[in-house]
Amino acid sequence: MKLILFGPPGSGKGTQASLLSKKNKIPHLSTGDILRSKLEDNDSLAKDLSQIISGGNLVADSIINPIVTEKLLSTDCKNGFILDGYPRNKSQSNFLIDFLANKNLDIDLIIDFKADINTVKQRILERSKIENRSDDNLEVIKTRLDKYFSETQPITAVFKQKFKEKFLEINAIQEITKIQYEIENRLKNA
Repeated sequence: MKLILFGPPGSGKGTQASLLSKKNKIPHLSTGDILRSKLEDNDSLAKDLSQIISGGNLVADSIINPIVTEKLLSTDCKNGFILDGYPRNKSQSNFLIDFLANKNLDIDLIIDFKADINTVKQRILERSKIENRSDDNLEVIKTRLDKYFSETQPITAVFKQKFKEKFLEINAIQEITKIQYEIENRLKNA
């Protein structure tokens, strides 16, 4: 099973990805988690990443694309994967679509989590308190949401058009179990 998840920060993508990952025994590939783990390396790239991430900016495609494709081709992903937080812009989108075609990898479902700005801001602030994340403060949240709505949200239309039979828009303000039920129901019929 191969899934791609879209939605603004705080929309519940990560929560649903974790639930799907456990149930289907496939890796949840969150670019945020991959990059945060890279920050633990004490090298110059980790220091550059720290500045980029703490400022709420997106990591350059030249850094993130090879990290993602290496992971997608790894044995961890032989039974599928859940992409969460990638692609984030037109360049990454084009790169991923070409990569999937070249490697004959078919996506089973693309899920677009829809949520209003006030709800996601509140969720991110609550998460920040629980997880003590430095990239979850009001200024960074605004930057991340602005970038999502200007760069990432427009590419969802590309995926919706290209993969219309495999595209699911979901109301992400619902209860977690309701969202989970809708996704599982769609996967049964995929």
